[in-house]
Amino acid sequence: MVPAVDNLIRSLAKLPGLGRRSAERAALALLRKPELLDTLVSAMQAARTSVCCCSVCGGFTSKEHDPCKLCTGAARDDTLLCVVEEPSDIFSIERSGGFNGRYHALMGKLSPAKQTGPSDLRLRALAARVAHGQVKEVLLALSTDMEGDATAGYIGELLKASGVRVTRLAFGLPADSGVGYSDPLTLKRAISGRTACD
Repeated sequence: MVPAVDNLIRSLAKLPGLGRRSAERAALALLRKPELLDTLVSAMQAARTSVCCCSVCGGFTSKEHDPCKLCTGAARDDTLLCVVEEPSDIFSIERSGGFNGRYHALMGKLSPAKQTGPSDLRLRALAARVAHGQVKEVLLALSTDMEGDATAGYIGELLKASGVRVTRLAFGLPADSGVGYSDPLTLKRAISGRTACD
């Protein structure tokens, strides 16, 4: 194989969700359409020079708008802080339209397997934001795996002395899904987190 093609495939395969075969298909599609490759290269260069992480929440923003609009918007609730693992999680929550507070991206979660400890996450910045006194509730929107649970437990202990209320997203059945299609852990959490019918 041509070294430049192999290098493109290996580079694309490093992206989340792309294995070797998907990366190969993407690379070959880009090479078949040079205008598509040029557009992609241009978009990546523009992103590299103009996008950064917000100095407050850690979400993606342009260098001209740092802090980002979610951190500076006057209509948002300063007393509610949503903690997420990655900046991309902020996009998902914003798309839901169900949250109007501020955000804090940790840039990962505690993971002994990946050698990610507390010092690798933005936990010190989180504690500093809570210490300023405006935050009354910290909503943990973290994964429901063991690492997410460990991170949530660590944050709960970290913020315990602050007196701020620490909550987690409710666990339950996905929309348009039935009991028969759910795994036992999801069902157990749905039963534990049951709510009254209004």
